[in-house]
Amino acid sequence: MLLSVIVPLYNEEEVVEKTFRTLEEELRSVEHELVFVNDGSKDRTLEILEPLVRGTHHKIVSFSRNFGHQAAFSAGLRHVTGQAVVIIDGDLQDPPALIHEMLEKWREGYQVVYAQRRKRAGETWFKKITAHFYYRILHSLTSIEIPPDTGDYRLMDRCIVEQLNGLPERSRFLRGLVCWVGFKRIGVTYDRAERAAGVSKYPLRKMLRLAIDGITSFSTTPLKISFMAGCIATIIGLGVFIWSFLEKVLAPETTVPGWASLMAAIVFFGGVQLISIGIVGEYIGRIYEEVKQRPLYIEDKCEK
Repeated sequence: MLLSVIVPLYNEEEVVEKTFRTLEEELRSVEHELVFVNDGSKDRTLEILEPLVRGTHHKIVSFSRNFGHQAAFSAGLRHVTGQAVVIIDGDLQDPPALIHEMLEKWREGYQVVYAQRRKRAGETWFKKITAHFYYRILHSLTSIEIPPDTGDYRLMDRCIVEQLNGLPERSRFLRGLVCWVGFKRIGVTYDRAERAAGVSKYPLRKMLRLAIDGITSFSTTPLKISFMAGCIATIIGLGVFIWSFLEKVLAPETTVPGWASLMAAIVFFGGVQLISIGIVGEYIGRIYEEVKQRPLYIEDKCEK
């Protein structure tokens, strides 16, 4: 059994050698290959990595520029040859020792073994709080079950990798796609450590982009919100119109001429417009689902 480990790297000159040595030491009892994906690093990451890999069966995939975390993982998936594949960040926040527990679950028959965080050392309160609520919002908006407090650190069977490689879409949210393809999966918990060296390469802008990709890749609910808002606004507009009419008839001395009818018209026709946008959004959502070209179903052909 060959284990493949995908390690994306972006400006990790301070930690890349330690990452290589740690993975080699941790996996010495397992036949394995390391696939390092250099995501357009501008420092000495590639320069340090090349001598370490030279003369081994490990691989380096180097991008012409920075294409992003999800693109790096996707490239790694196309270069692995193992029967089991692990994705792990190159900063050693995710402990390589957990791979052995993942392998045990894989041998028990699970095709996906994801790492679920109990604690997140070295991260700001803002990131912890936003991550907590994001996973809950994502779960409520999407039709697939994405486990909370999980990143991309996971083990996948070869059949899962082949399914992911067959998906043509470009805006990728890998942890969601793994859940979408299905199959038998289980989580293992761990405490996430601080970075071994360097600083995070995932600023707020990139985190927001990933969060938006996660929601829009698996849910058309945002398109439906305008339709629901339009229905509510229309009902309110009708209510205001009825209230203003009754007040005009029953207590004409308390009414301000023109105000109620103007507000009712604004709210009512605003609601009609939102309903129209919502209907258009429904059709856009159907177009969106079609152009992703995901297969209609996936058969379970993994070896047990």
